[in-house]
Amino acid sequence: MSQRIGLTGGVASGKSLAADILAGLGAKVLDADHFARELVAPGHANLQEIVDRFGRDIVDSNGHLDRPRLRQLIFADPAAKRWLEELLHPQIRQRFLAASAAITAQEPDAVILWVLPLLVESGYPPLLDGVLLIDCPAWLQQQRLAERGWSAAVGAAVIAQQVHPEERRRVARWIIPNLQTPQSLRRRLEDWWQHLQR
Repeated sequence: MSQRIGLTGGVASGKSLAADILAGLGAKVLDADHFARELVAPGHANLQEIVDRFGRDIVDSNGHLDRPRLRQLIFADPAAKRWLEELLHPQIRQRFLAASAAITAQEPDAVILWVLPLLVESGYPPLLDGVLLIDCPAWLQQQRLAERGWSAAVGAAVIAQQVHPEERRRVARWIIPNLQTPQSLRRRLEDWWQHLQR
């Protein structure tokens, strides 16, 4: 019987790296960010709604959503953030459900990984068989965001607006710290995967 496992963690905690490692081990990975990008692609009705709300400056010269600019806008305006989530999150949820059903039809024993930064905030736990949390402290998140070119102010605002780490720990069935090297995370995930297969 297939399993749906939510993979979550704060910004820059290592979710994408963990998802890549687990995909290599055999997990079927579905990613909320991937679905979100599809849902705001040029020509999609959602993109027009976003332009109507925020103005033409929210798209670049090629007609693509300017994601860094949008991120700055919504983290400075909680009402705008709420509006965007209400627009996209129900559609993202439907994509997860439809894709999981299609995978299960092909592979009844698949482990389907739902990569969800906002797993707790968006009420996903009841749809899942378990939650895997990639955990790291805020100072390390800030360091990693700085390495990606984020300003300290934007990084701090994003971290502050995310759900408290204890809320994630409360819903997690498995918690894997990611404080060291990618190799260390890989070893921990390989151990977790072997345990899951038993």
